[in-house]
Amino acid sequence: MARPLPHRTVRAAADLGDHLRTWRKLQRLTIEQVAERAGSTRNTVSRLEHGDTSVGLDVVLNVSRALGVLDQLVRSLDPYETELGRARADEILPQRVRR
Repeated sequence: MARPLPHRTVRAAADLGDHLRTWRKLQRLTIEQVAERAGSTRNTVSRLEHGDTSVGLDVVLNVSRALGVLDQLVRSLDPYETELGRARADEILPQRVRR
């Protein structure tokens, strides 16, 4: 039996779906158009937009790519774009990487 998801996870999935839906509407695209560009189905994109957490990461990434926001999504998780990441990078990462 699967454990229930934390409320914050469920809320984040709903927010992500809302944001992707808004990007789609701002570009005046239909769910069908995004699904075709993302190599997915209308039903799957609709589930993503409604915050269904069972939608695969590949779908999230492909829909983001289809909407032109994939790079922005990836950049938003870059640890070096945060003060903590930059501060800790000097402590954790080697000073020089050999090739």
